[in-house]
Amino acid sequence: MSTRSVTVEVPAKINLALKIAPLGPDNFHQLVTVFHAVSLFDTVTASTGTTGVNLSIDGEGAHFLPVNSSNLAVKAAKLLARHHGMDSSVELHITKRIPISGGMAGGSADAAGALIACDRLWGANSSREELESLAAELGSDVAFLLHGGTALGSGRGELLTSVITTGEYHWVIALAEGGLSTPKVYAEFDALSDSLSESFPERPLEIPTELLIALRAGDHQELGASLANDLEPAALSLMPNLAKTLHVGVDLGALGALVSGSGPTCVFLVRSQEQAVSLAASLSGAGVCRSVRIASGPALTRITSG
Repeated sequence: MSTRSVTVEVPAKINLALKIAPLGPDNFHQLVTVFHAVSLFDTVTASTGTTGVNLSIDGEGAHFLPVNSSNLAVKAAKLLARHHGMDSSVELHITKRIPISGGMAGGSADAAGALIACDRLWGANSSREELESLAAELGSDVAFLLHGGTALGSGRGELLTSVITTGEYHWVIALAEGGLSTPKVYAEFDALSDSLSESFPERPLEIPTELLIALRAGDHQELGASLANDLEPAALSLMPNLAKTLHVGVDLGALGALVSGSGPTCVFLVRSQEQAVSLAASLSGAGVCRSVRIASGPALTRITSG
């Protein structure tokens, strides 16, 4: 029996805006966010296998990641198989380029890639709605990363509406030493919110209108000024040195800067590829981060073979 395979490239995401409500009675946070996919891609390949779901990983941080049933990509393959009542035998291989524990949804990207690749490999022919429903079961970022681009997310992030964008946006991505646990960042957010709740009334959960107008118009300056992340104070509280990284990037000419998602990765918006190269070199020389990457968006998820 010949081996067949399907390969999918899935981008990282940043949150251009992330607004979060206090913890609800169901122990979840309602949120609104603008997802934006950028051109740092993990590659997920699904090949015909013998028994069960087997996973191998190489690339950045691969040795830190599990290859058993706790990995989100393995969960995705098994969930798809159960949904269709199919045999779940597959060999999955992931090449990591998205930073792990960096607030850029690398694990969610791998799960999205596994859903797409296994669906094509197994001939399951799932509808878009089926894949999005399965993705939402796996995590709030997975449904967005089935497609990429730019989208408004609500609920827990799984309810998606496309956002009109004009032009290309260039980003410098500063990787920090160490990682931040998303649950710990949310716990810190809760603690900080509780301490401020008496002084500041609850605000409406909405994305700044200026940000959406900037994306539609292709206005880099206004987009940079409108970037917002309610988790940033919590990330800075847990990792105070990130504040210096942000300040240095802005001092070096970035149009806007923020911690990506739950952190600790910091992202900086610039006007062009040339400015991205210049800022990346300056940030690296300033010694305020472990390493830097350059990316552009919006990027799209794509099947590259199979």
